Amino acid sequence: MILWHPSITPIERKPKAGKKLFAAPPLILCGSFVVLILLGSVLLKLPIATYVPISWLQSIFTATSAVTVTGLVVVDTGTVFTPFGQIVIAILIQCGGLGLMTFAIVTLIALGGKIGFLQSTVAREAFNQTDSSTLVSTAKSVIIFALIVECIGMLILTLYWRNELGWEKSLFHGFFYTISAFNNAGFALSADSLMPYVDDVVVNITITSLFVIGGLGFSVWIDLNRNRKWARLTVYSRMMILGTIFINAIAVILIYLIEYDNPNTLAPLSESGKWLASWFQALTPRTAGFNTLAIDQLEDATTAVMLMLMFIGGGSMSTASGIKVVTFMILILATYSYFRRDEAVYVFKREIPKETVSKAFALTIMSIGVSCLAIFSLLLSEKAPMLDIIFEAISALGTVGLSRGLTANLSSAGELIIIFLMFMGRLGPLTLAYFLASPRTTKLRYPSTKLAIG
Repeated sequence: MILWHPSITPIERKPKAGKKLFAAPPLILCGSFVVLILLGSVLLKLPIATYVPISWLQSIFTATSAVTVTGLVVVDTGTVFTPFGQIVIAILIQCGGLGLMTFAIVTLIALGGKIGFLQSTVAREAFNQTDSSTLVSTAKSVIIFALIVECIGMLILTLYWRNELGWEKSLFHGFFYTISAFNNAGFALSADSLMPYVDDVVVNITITSLFVIGGLGFSVWIDLNRNRKWARLTVYSRMMILGTIFINAIAVILIYLIEYDNPNTLAPLSESGKWLASWFQALTPRTAGFNTLAIDQLEDATTAVMLMLMFIGGGSMSTASGIKVVTFMILILATYSYFRRDEAVYVFKREIPKETVSKAFALTIMSIGVSCLAIFSLLLSEKAPMLDIIFEAISALGTVGLSRGLTANLSSAGELIIIFLMFMGRLGPLTLAYFLASPRTTKLRYPSTKLAIG
């Protein structure tokens, strides 16, 4: 009986060079965004990027705000950064808004490469999809759709601003504002954002159309293009469209009624100007970040409305963040079903899986928890009114970019807190929570128990 022969290689002698390191999809996504932020920070720190030197923390803050399409700024974009620096910011916004995986997939296809299992898994995580077979077509559709919409927006703004700014400046402004608006970033080339155009119909409609289209979600637009009848649309698309219309309509009416007599906001405007300003302020908290009214002059009731809008955000697989509109609707439907003692949650004659309901609740609870922790931390580090701090924290986590004037006065610790919030808000709390808990399987079951609730 032969126990050993030189030609037999023991298992433990296999070289380790071929061993692959497995990285979870959320880790790859996080790493990609970190690399892009660091690259952007280095470029923004170059002497040709600014008129006056900025610190590394300010550079990292600006790059993070751009990549996470937030729009909060510690230095004025229009006066501190040169055209080169502004172009860098625009590119960072575009990459962060459309998603690194979209560009990666399209580039790989153009080079003749193939999408492997790991790349497919990461892309599904980025696009929030479950079907790998449609990833390539989805990535192509996202790029084409984004470029078409941005070209139209850029053309309208350039032609409209040409008499006011001249061809060269209007072309650059059209380019920058289109990218910023479509990607829901909120970066502006003026310290007062779009306040000079508070009652300008063309600017208001163009900018809001861009960030509504970008915030609705690419999957909805793809669905609308393929199935042009309401009954054929997916349940998600119908929920997203109805939810967006309902939330926006309620917000416009509330802001109009609350601010109507406010001498610092709507009171000086004409009737049409009041409605335009109410429309803009109702839509911009859906993570857009622009403003045509002074945010710190709004009534507290309006601020409360905007806080809720910022927390909800836009749609999945969009340039917007927040807990998302459909998540908010699922929470309402689940609560309604509980009061009715229904066995499951239903919408449009379809049952919503319990896993989806649990995910919606988990995402919301995590977002609330992170917001509370961040608010507490900012209260310790900043000497500012509590309302300003709450607004800043929710705006950062929702990657909105609106501020009541606190951003420019943040301490170093405050800037780091906001950087973390922007990063977490863009990736999504559930994506980061992936690192804190891994799935567990066990055959052990415990007896159930009843607990008093409420």
